[in-house]
Amino acid sequence: MRNPFLSTGTRVVTTLEAPELNGHGSIPAGSVGVVAESPQDNSEPYLVRFAPGREARYLRSQLEINTHFQEAPDLESSGEAAGSDLYRFVIYRCVIGSRAYGLEQPGSDTDYRGFFLPPAERHWSLRGVPEQLENEPSQEVYWEIQKFLTLALKANPNILECLYSPLVEKAEPLALELLAMKEIFLSKLIYQTYNGYVLSQFKKIEQDLRTRGQVRWKHAMHLVRLLLAGITALEEGFIPVNVGEHSAELLAIRNGQVSWPELDARRLELHRRFEKAFTTTRLPERPDYDRADLFLITARRAALNLN
Repeated sequence: MRNPFLSTGTRVVTTLEAPELNGHGSIPAGSVGVVAESPQDNSEPYLVRFAPGREARYLRSQLEINTHFQEAPDLESSGEAAGSDLYRFVIYRCVIGSRAYGLEQPGSDTDYRGFFLPPAERHWSLRGVPEQLENEPSQEVYWEIQKFLTLALKANPNILECLYSPLVEKAEPLALELLAMKEIFLSKLIYQTYNGYVLSQFKKIEQDLRTRGQVRWKHAMHLVRLLLAGITALEEGFIPVNVGEHSAELLAIRNGQVSWPELDARRLELHRRFEKAFTTTRLPERPDYDRADLFLITARRAALNLN
């Protein structure tokens, strides 16, 4: 409803000047009052009372609810949809998902991920910038560069896979700088992030098995894939995106060609390997926050020249 009905007691703001009912003056536009009497519907005027005891009548179209009036206007409404103008500032785009893993099948989607560097003026404006751009029909997600770095420092698997994807479609010079130092995001946090997520998700699978008698095999496959990736990261110091020699095993899981007891035994074995890798890894306790911070500052300076 464009102009909702106003009940008695609603605080309103006038949008035009109107004469006082006593005839001794007028109520200026922008005055704050309270609805004293409401009509049967919005086709008739409201009686609005102002301090000190002044009254005037207004049609509904001449009144704004006070809280609505105080809100900032929709700065995007007169231009492109929120964030749509920022796609041209994407400086890194890669392919992740089944095609990057080497697990694609006929009809598999192509999932694009990356990050964008918005102009400094956009950051300074009331519009601000969204933390991510998402286009579901084209399977695209791009994070604002600071959000991307923050997630990478937390060892977010999706972000780390984005940095290590073998299928890079676009990388501007600043993005290439980040790719050249992507190892700064690898640390022992990978164990907590990957292992913790997989444990929680397998508990949900077990619950589904008890209550529904089903296993989401595709989801289970990706959980095993994450365990394998986490182990390699701790043992060898990089994120393996393409599953390589593990493709046959993972496809068998996805296609439901293994039993639940076999899958459960396999993932418990991988958890043990993950724990051992954690105790022997050469990765640092934490990622290199200082280098990530310096890179962000460099990026923000570069954004001064964007428009």
